[in-house]
Amino acid sequence: MASSLLSRVPTTISFSSSLNNNLPFPSSRGLSIPSFPSKPNRKIPAIQAKIREIFMPALSSTMTEGKIVSWIKSEGDLLSKGESVVVVESDKADMDVETFYDGILAAIVVAEGEVAPVGAAIGLLAETEDDVAEAKSRASSKSSSAPPPPASAVQPPPPVKPASSAPPTVSEGPKKTVLTPYAKKLAKQHKVNVESIVGTGPFGRITPADIEAAAGVSPSSKSVNQTSNVASAAPVSSPSSPSPKASASAPTLPEIPGATIVPFTTMQSAVSKNMVESLSVPTFRVGYPMKTDALDALYEKVKPKGVTMTALLAKAAAMALAQHPVVNASCKDGKSFTYNTSINIAVAVAINGGLITPVLQDADKLDLYLLSQKWKELVEKARSKQLQPHEYTSGTFTLSNLGMFGVDRFDAILPPGQGAIMAVGASKPKVVTDEDGYFSVKNQMLVNVTADHRVIYGADLASFLKTFAKIIENPESLTL
Repeated sequence: MASSLLSRVPTTISFSSSLNNNLPFPSSRGLSIPSFPSKPNRKIPAIQAKIREIFMPALSSTMTEGKIVSWIKSEGDLLSKGESVVVVESDKADMDVETFYDGILAAIVVAEGEVAPVGAAIGLLAETEDDVAEAKSRASSKSSSAPPPPASAVQPPPPVKPASSAPPTVSEGPKKTVLTPYAKKLAKQHKVNVESIVGTGPFGRITPADIEAAAGVSPSSKSVNQTSNVASAAPVSSPSSPSPKASASAPTLPEIPGATIVPFTTMQSAVSKNMVESLSVPTFRVGYPMKTDALDALYEKVKPKGVTMTALLAKAAAMALAQHPVVNASCKDGKSFTYNTSINIAVAVAINGGLITPVLQDADKLDLYLLSQKWKELVEKARSKQLQPHEYTSGTFTLSNLGMFGVDRFDAILPPGQGAIMAVGASKPKVVTDEDGYFSVKNQMLVNVTADHRVIYGADLASFLKTFAKIIENPESLTL
C-alpha cells in the first residue's frame, strides 16, 4: 500500500522534507524560492519496537491507580492484538485489559494483588523469542529500582526519638501564660497567682486541675472533663499542622484492645475521596411528604411483570426533571452552569465492600418495562464488578432509596459533579386530613433532596418536589 501511494506522488516532492527547484506550481508570481540541493527520494523507515510496555490504563476519569486482580496470561504466552491479558480493579469495577500488539508476554512487572499508578508499566511484551531475555532483564531492573523509594520513606521515623521529648518543648515555649477560660475563672475564685504555676496541658497550658491543685482543692468533675477534652483535642489538631515534625511528635489516640486495622479497598478509597470532595460544595436540603397509596397499588399490578420500585421512582424522577431542567444541571468549575440535555438517573447500590451508582441513561425516554429490564442488568453487572465506566460515571441526578429497610427519612451526601440527590424513605401509614378537614389513614413517604445551592435555589427545589409528588400520587402517567 505504501509503495503504491509513493508511486503516485510527483517525483519532484521528497518525503525527506527537502525542497528542490522543480516544484509542481509556478514560481513567477513574485515568490522568492531558495535553492536547495536536491536529494534522492527515500521512504520513511517504519518504527518497530522490539519490546513494548503494557501500561496500567485509566479505566475511569477518577482513577489514579489500579490493582492487579489476576493475570489471564502467563509469562511466555503468545498474545494477539485485542486479546485480554490482565484483570485490573479500578475504583469501581474489575475490567479486562487488552493488548494493542502481537507478541510474547515476556515479563510480568506488577504481580497479582499489587497496585500500580496509572501509566506505569505492568508487563513487557516482546516481539520475538530472541527479545524475551532482554525484556526480562529490563523487568528485573525495574523491580530492583522500585525498592529505594520505600527505603527513603522508612527513614523519617527515627527522628521521632528526639521529637518525643515533650518536657523541653513545653519549657522552651513562649513565656506568656496561657489558661483555659474555666481555669482563669477558677484562678480568680481561689485567688491563685497563675504566674507561679507550671501548666500540664498541651504546650504548657494551665488547666483547671492545675489551678485546683495549687489552691489545695480537690479537682471537680467539670475540671477533670475539661482537662480530658483538652488532652483529647491535641491529637485532632495535629494532622492539620503542615510540619511533619509536629505531626510526628504529637500524641496519638490509644488503640482499643482487640481492634483490627483494615486498609481501604480501591473502591472504598474512591468513595472516601468523593465524600471528602463533596464537603466543599455549599448544599441545602428540602423535605417533602407525599401519599403513596396509588403508587403502592400500581406497584402491585406491575410487580409480576418484573417492574421494581426503584424503576418506578427513577421514572417519576426523570419525568419531573424534564419539567425542571435546573435540578438536572450542575456546577463543575465554580463559575458556570452546566445544563445537561440527557436525564441520566444514577441509583445508589450497596455491594460487597463499597457503594456504586449504576446509571439509567435517558430514563425519561424509556418506558417503565424497558427501564426495569435495564436496571436489572446494571445491578447484575455492578455486583459482579463488570460495569463499564460510562455506566457509573454519566449520572446527572442521583436516587438513594433506603425505604426497603424501614428507614423513615435520611439525608444523602451530594456526589461530586451533580446538582442534586434524592433520599427516599419508607412508605408508612400516617393520619392525614383532607381538604374538608376529615381525618383518614394514608400511606405516606418522606423525600429529602440535597442540592447544590450554587445552581439550585429553594424555590426551584420546592417546585420540582411538588411536581414529583403529583406524579407519585397520580402514577398513571408512569406506564404510558
